[in-house]
Amino acid sequence: MSSTVALIDGEHHPSVVRGALDALDRERGLAGVVFCGGEEKTGAAVLEAAAEHYGRPIETGGPEAALRSLAAPGRAVVDLADEPVLPPARKLELAALALHLEMSYESPGLVLQPPPYAPVAFDGPKLAVIATGKRTGKTAVAGHWARLLLDRGARPVIVSMGRGGPPEPQLARAGTGLDDLVSIVEAGRHGASDYLEDAVLAGVDAVGCRRVGGGLAGEPYDSNVAEGAELAAQQDPGTIVFEGSGSCIPPVIVDRTVCIVGAMQAAVRELGAYRLMRSDLVLAADWLDDGGLREIERFVTGPIMRFTLRPEPAESLPDGARVALFTTAAGPWEGLDPLVASANLARRSSLEADLGRARNENCDVYLTELKAAAIDTVAMHARREGARVVFVRNRPVGLDTDLDTELLSLHDDA
Repeated sequence: MSSTVALIDGEHHPSVVRGALDALDRERGLAGVVFCGGEEKTGAAVLEAAAEHYGRPIETGGPEAALRSLAAPGRAVVDLADEPVLPPARKLELAALALHLEMSYESPGLVLQPPPYAPVAFDGPKLAVIATGKRTGKTAVAGHWARLLLDRGARPVIVSMGRGGPPEPQLARAGTGLDDLVSIVEAGRHGASDYLEDAVLAGVDAVGCRRVGGGLAGEPYDSNVAEGAELAAQQDPGTIVFEGSGSCIPPVIVDRTVCIVGAMQAAVRELGAYRLMRSDLVLAADWLDDGGLREIERFVTGPIMRFTLRPEPAESLPDGARVALFTTAAGPWEGLDPLVASANLARRSSLEADLGRARNENCDVYLTELKAAAIDTVAMHARREGARVVFVRNRPVGLDTDLDTELLSLHDDA
């Protein structure tokens, strides 16, 4: 099989391009040539007689459509074009498409390989929740999806990977509580990993994994997610929900993917579009404007939904409680007027002062997201002060469509 697809432009003289194409064909085999635009040295007459000038047929439709028609796993897209036709941002858009089509992308000084995805020995639906960045709501959406399935009588298990995950995949049972999290911290491990949040707040079994590093296309440098998938499959689940970390994608083969977009630049710049292309449903944060949604639509074949996260206590608060609220980001909270509100849960240097204010206000309920320093700092402080710890659940809600219906349909179609 011919192993390469070449990208060319009309800013180069056809004779120069033909020489490069002939060499590429001799050395590696040429499956096709895609014309990306430009007319400084190439007119319509040249393109109409492409075989005469380039020595072979040329695809002159849009480069995206041409790449899709020439795609084959294992092929390489070799970029012989240049700016102004293909400036860096445009090159990376086409690189993202190449990776999505399981082809590598080569440009002088740059080689990008499609991320590898390991098979999972499980016949049931395999779902993934990924995002274009950190703090976008992956854990909230994965947990909510799992709870919906649990309410229908299914037995979902969540597999979560994180930068503070365990060295070997760890199973946290549904019903994990504060005492368990404190014990984990006292053993020297991270007590607020996403898998623990899933077990505590979603009420399902969850497997914790670790990853380190993150490539431009969401590939971790190393992870134990494949081993975590094996552990999840051993629990006899009805569905496995894989949860990404930051902008990293779980490196396993899944049936359906939801991608959360929190910021436009992360979604469409560099290789952010690769994540959009992989997705069957895109959840766009409520602050993105219509222009941003139109930009996202260029890369998405499935539906796009606006959504928001509505924070709520995971259990009822006592009347007259003196509440201190701890989160990773400031935001509105309906029906609650805390005496102390801190958005410094992930900024430990500032968190200590907020805890001091909670002490001075005699707060008796510490309401906290299960993130960052929630257990090793906030919960420990609350216990020393004799205060009760209540966790925050961030509930995802669709603004344009019924999110629950969309998620359940996606599962049923897997």
